[in-house]
Amino acid sequence: MLAGVLFGILAAQFGWDQFVKDWIKPFGTIFINSLKLIAIPLIVASLIKGISDLKDISKLSAMGGRTIGIYILTTVVAIVVGLLLVNIVGPGKGLDESTRDSLLNDFAADAGARIEAAAKQQEAGPLQALVDLVPDNIIAAGSSNGNMLQVIFFVIFFGVGLILIDPKKSKPVKDFFDGVNEVVLKLIDLIMLAAPYGVFALLAALVVEAPSADLFVALLYYSLCVLAGLAIMIGIIYPTLVKVFTGKSPGFFFSGISPAQLLAFSTSSSAATLPVTMERVEEHLGVDEEVTSFVLPIGATINMDGTSLYQAVAAVFIAQAYGMDLTLMQQLGIITTALAASIGSAAVPGAGMVMLVIVLGQAGIPEAGLALIFAVDRPLDMCRTVANVTGDATVAMLVGKSVGKLGTPEERKLDDYYQPEPEE
Repeated sequence: MLAGVLFGILAAQFGWDQFVKDWIKPFGTIFINSLKLIAIPLIVASLIKGISDLKDISKLSAMGGRTIGIYILTTVVAIVVGLLLVNIVGPGKGLDESTRDSLLNDFAADAGARIEAAAKQQEAGPLQALVDLVPDNIIAAGSSNGNMLQVIFFVIFFGVGLILIDPKKSKPVKDFFDGVNEVVLKLIDLIMLAAPYGVFALLAALVVEAPSADLFVALLYYSLCVLAGLAIMIGIIYPTLVKVFTGKSPGFFFSGISPAQLLAFSTSSSAATLPVTMERVEEHLGVDEEVTSFVLPIGATINMDGTSLYQAVAAVFIAQAYGMDLTLMQQLGIITTALAASIGSAAVPGAGMVMLVIVLGQAGIPEAGLALIFAVDRPLDMCRTVANVTGDATVAMLVGKSVGKLGTPEERKLDDYYQPEPEE
């Protein structure tokens, strides 16, 4: 990462921008694509294996309810933290009018494309999200990482079917997906051998493609506001939850999840980071595969704490830049809309920007103001993806602890020993 940044700075100084774009950046793109390539096979194999191993639909129901509930809770906390910070700091109030107009002009085309995409999404009916959840063709749904919720729905449905049929007939199917799961995990190991080179290429390209420094200065307070909120979530909220509910220390938590955090920072994609997140949470944080294979794929799709926090800060920042004072009801509306938008955001770079248009429209903030934050969106996208991945790992540990699937095998046996015997 450091070498990539330094090389990017040198390349920008010596005018090697085109060389980096033509000969360096493609290797970063190949690295991200290789991780995305195995995201769907990983989800299918690991989720089917995890659900079928439960042997009881009531366990699936209990785990699912806790997972969704905790994800929603952490997302609401993230949005509230963002709103508190942006109201206290007021980063948009000091934005010079000429700077605002310059940003609006420079990024008007990009903003227009996001507004158009959001408009298409808003034209759908109130139950369209539910309709979109159920695919009419699983092969077509599996052809795009953007349809991950559809794939998860089918896989859960398939896993339930495996639980309900005769174990003798389900065994060959389970054995097949167990084998596929092992192959995919080995592919992850092979891909990660290239991680240093892929990350180098990604960051070198990011530096040479970055906007000019004066735009960054103009948006410094906004950026610091977002980063402060993300730091509170990553450095205080998540480790506190882990410590209080699982008894694990912050040092243990961060040493286990840090490689996934660094990869999330480099790729800006929860989906691309998912294979590594699953490996770190299972093998280094001690969460059983039954839990990780269910909780983490769902989290990569619907749990976007960092994205929600950024949307809250960005919405109020844009309102302040336009001289608008948002009422309490408008800001409560931002919480509700950002929560819904985070569930609908795809786990790919830049998806949160499209959902932000919906948040702005709900609060009555001019959607064109989206252009004000384009200059610094990419580096902030990298940081908020770290928060998303850290939140996923946190929830996996909490759910694992609640169902007795966290810790070493000896610790789990001890937990089971102290469980009361079920009534006849």
